[in-house]
Amino acid sequence: MNIRVSENMEIDKLVDIWYKGSLIAHDFIDKDYWHSQRNEMKEKYLPMSENVVICNEEKVVGFMSMVDDYLAAMFIDVQHQGKGYRKELLNFIKERRKNIHLKVYKKNDEAVTFYLRNGFVKKEERLDELTGEDEFVMEWKKV
Repeated sequence: MNIRVSENMEIDKLVDIWYKGSLIAHDFIDKDYWHSQRNEMKEKYLPMSENVVICNEEKVVGFMSMVDDYLAAMFIDVQHQGKGYRKELLNFIKERRKNIHLKVYKKNDEAVTFYLRNGFVKKEERLDELTGEDEFVMEWKKV
């Protein structure tokens, strides 16, 4: 397992992992919404972020995107989920930050549970205006 800063040529792979993961993890949101966001992800969100990838022996299997202390995205390729990659990415960034905050959809039970298990606390609940879904603002602080 290798964690490193992503390379510009990998952006299409990251968008693909994000898109496929979003369709599954956020199946309560119309798939057309995720499709409509692909270009924004490629042209705006990923370029403005610090992107870190995790690789197995063969290829990139996941990534996380940070904007300062904001965890904007963390996705593992659907074929490689459940192998500890997400926890490895999170631990990697926790070693490099004093605090991290994020937003996660309330209906994404698996992600909410994951973040709570890994030391995040719910700070606020609010509505995501783009999707109409409730989300939690969560925060982790280094002790």
